[in-house]
This record gives sequence, structure tokens and C-alpha cells, in this order.
Amino acid sequence: MTETETIAYDVVVLGAGPVGENVADRTRAAGLTTAVVESELVGGECSYWACMPSKALLRPVIAQADARRLPGLRQAVQGPLDADAILAHRNYFTSDWKDDGQVGWLDGIGADLYRGHGRLTGPRTVAVGDTVLTARHAVAVCTGTRAVLPDLPGLAEVGPWTSREATSAQSVPDRLVVVGGGVVATEMATAWQALGSQVTLLVRGKGLLNRMEPFAGELVAEALAAAGADVRTGTSVKSVTRTDGTVVVVTDTGDRIEADEILFATGRAPRTDDLGLDTVGLEPGSWLPVDDSLRVTGSEWLYAVGDVNQRALLTHQGKYQARIAGAAIAARASGTTDLDAGPWGAHAATADHAAVPQVVFTDPEAAAVGLSLAEAEQAGHRVRAVDVDLSSVAGAGLYGEGYKGRARMVVDLEEEILRGVTFVGPGVGELIHSATVAVVGQVPISRLWHAVPSYPTISEVWLRLLEAFRDN
Repeated sequence: MTETETIAYDVVVLGAGPVGENVADRTRAAGLTTAVVESELVGGECSYWACMPSKALLRPVIAQADARRLPGLRQAVQGPLDADAILAHRNYFTSDWKDDGQVGWLDGIGADLYRGHGRLTGPRTVAVGDTVLTARHAVAVCTGTRAVLPDLPGLAEVGPWTSREATSAQSVPDRLVVVGGGVVATEMATAWQALGSQVTLLVRGKGLLNRMEPFAGELVAEALAAAGADVRTGTSVKSVTRTDGTVVVVTDTGDRIEADEILFATGRAPRTDDLGLDTVGLEPGSWLPVDDSLRVTGSEWLYAVGDVNQRALLTHQGKYQARIAGAAIAARASGTTDLDAGPWGAHAATADHAAVPQVVFTDPEAAAVGLSLAEAEQAGHRVRAVDVDLSSVAGAGLYGEGYKGRARMVVDLEEEILRGVTFVGPGVGELIHSATVAVVGQVPISRLWHAVPSYPTISEVWLRLLEAFRDN
């Protein structure tokens, strides 16, 4: 019979992805003893199956597309990409799915790592195998999400790809069906089409990237089609089978599509089904609602940080939440009862409501922060959308021939501040932080006139947007 060991910490963190790492970093910086529990690789989804490997696949694709827009260079990059070299480079960025470096980082901040499946067994108590960890101040659930597959008969036997397989595959399928119209679907369709797959993208809705301004999805769909992908909107999968290695997809319109692999990028679910939530009065498998300090509703000690709370399913936003949660845990542990929890306070994740930035690394890139026009109107703001063709900016013409893109700012007409900004076009991902600063800082339109963009850069679109707002 194995004897159970009980060890007390100030804070116990479930999940060692970027979110859990940042919670631990902040609580350790405050002098709180911290245990981190991880059942897979330290570094989590982002490091091994999402952000890093997907962008390693996409960067050569975008670089080649940009090069082909430039006279004198396009002739030198007309050949196919070296898929093997790109996959090897992707493997390098995932450290070949080994987490030694990130384990070393945890050691460096003085957090204790426990490998295994952590499960709540009651208030402030987590069991990891034969070890029981107790938390004096807080348990932070940072377990993220998992891919959701549709309920199609026999799908398990087909062996479909999810985002994990799409970012870690070691060879290029000749034919790939991608199901979905969101970020994962569009980015992976972009990457694998450029790496040599014939991609068929099946989208149930009317368009792509439906959480952004409509023109974002339209421009991305147009570019995917121009690259050779078969983009079909208003199409659902009725059945999927695999025979002799070939995947056969039948759609609701009766079309039959053959492929070598099929990727379902159709949503995420919280990884909370086996965390022992029932032992603390919560529903296993549920999203965990939180206040702006990331503390679970109704609890004094349980926090849910990152994707698991469904506020903003983005790595950078989860890390932002982690910094807020770590600060709140430390403040409460020190006996502070009056937290700085008002809008934009040190203990409030206000950006989750008002200023979430995101970049979709397709070609063209799509980047947005804050509210879309429809969201701002639904929220009751009196707003006006101001649109500018990005090709009208000198810096865009220099970036590449045939530059195509669009910019929009959503202006609050009563407060004369920006509620949201969207850019679509090559290279616009690096523009979005300026928009984020404007939205978060609630910079008045009158002051933005004094933020002079350098000439000739694409950022001069800011001046064009202000002029369009003034003159119309």
C-alpha cells in the first residue's frame, strides 16, 4: 500500500502552459510558494501544437508571398517551398516536443513542478497521484481547451486531424479537406496549400472569420481561392469515411470529395471534465465563469485563468489574465481587501471586455482590436465606421505591387474615441498594437491627429482614417 504525501503551498497551479507559467511567475515574484501541476508538456498547447508551430509553418509562406509582390525578386522565388526544410524548422521551434527548456525556466523562478494529472479533491486541495497538494491562498485552474469533433458516425475510425495533428504532421498530404471557417481553419488552409496540398475548405456559414468585420473573411477567402484552394461556403459535412487510406467526404449538398486527410477546426471545449470540479460544487466539463480578478464566481480561493473561462481564447490574452490573477492572488494573500478592481485597474482584466487584439496569420493578414461595428452597435454605442483602402497608402505600394487591403476604425461619436480597429492586408499584424494602445488608452480623436505616422510606412493609414472621418 502506497503512503499518501501531503505538501502545503501558498498557491497551486493546474496547467503549465503559458497561462499557468505566468500565474506562477507572478505569485513567485510576490514571494508565495507555488506548485505547478502538468500532465503533458510544460509549455502547453501554444508551444507545441498551436501558436509556435503554426506560425513556424506560416512564416515562410507569407515571406514567399511578399517576395512575389516585388519586381526583381519575384522571379527568384517562383519555385515550390522546401516543405521538408519548413517542417524541420517547425520541429526546431517546438524543441522536438521536448520541454527541458521550459522545465528549466520553472526551476529558475523557484516553482515546484509535479508531473501527472492534477485533480481537486475538495476545497484548496489537489491530488497528483499519491501526492496531495494543499493551497493556503489559491488554486488556479489553467488547463485550457481541447478540440471538439462533430458527432459524425464512424469519425473516430477515420482518424481525423485536429489542430494538434495539423501543426505537428511530419509530411504533406497531397489532398487535405479543412472543415471550419475560423482562425485555425484559415491559417492551416493557407499553410498546407502553400506547402503542396490541394486544400478544400468547407465552411458551414456564409463566410470566413465571422468574429471579425465581414470584409476580413472576404479578402482572406479571395486570396485562398487565388492560391488554388477550393473554398466552399454554406457547406456542411454529412458523412466521412476512410477506405484504403482515402478519406471520402460527402457534403449536405451531395458533393463527394476525396482526400488523404481531413482537419476539423470546428470549436473548442474546456479541459475541465476530469478536474474534480464536482468536489467543490462545480459542473465537470463546464466553462468556469470568473470576475475581473479571474476568481471563480462564488469562490474565495479558486481562480480560472486563460481559455478555460471562455473570456478570450487567445494565448496573449490568457497571459494578460495570468498577470492580473497573479497580482490579485498576491494582494489578497497579503491581507489586502480593497483591490484595484475598477476598469483598467491592476486587479481587473478589463481588456477582455473592451480591447482584445488578435492577428490571423493568413495571406493577407487580418488584425483587429476592440469592437466590430456590429458589436459596438449591439452594445448601444452611437458609432460610425470609417473605411480606407490600404492600397491608397504610399507604404503599401512600396510593400508590394498589387497590394490589396482595407482598414476600418469604429468611432464612438459621443465620446470621440475609438471602439475598435480592423486591418486586413499583407504585413498588418505589426500595425495592431498601435490600434490597441489607442483603444485601451481611449485616446481622443483630436489627440490622434498629433500622433504623426512616419512616411512612407503602411502606418500612414492612420492619417487616411482620420481624414476620412473628418471629411465625411
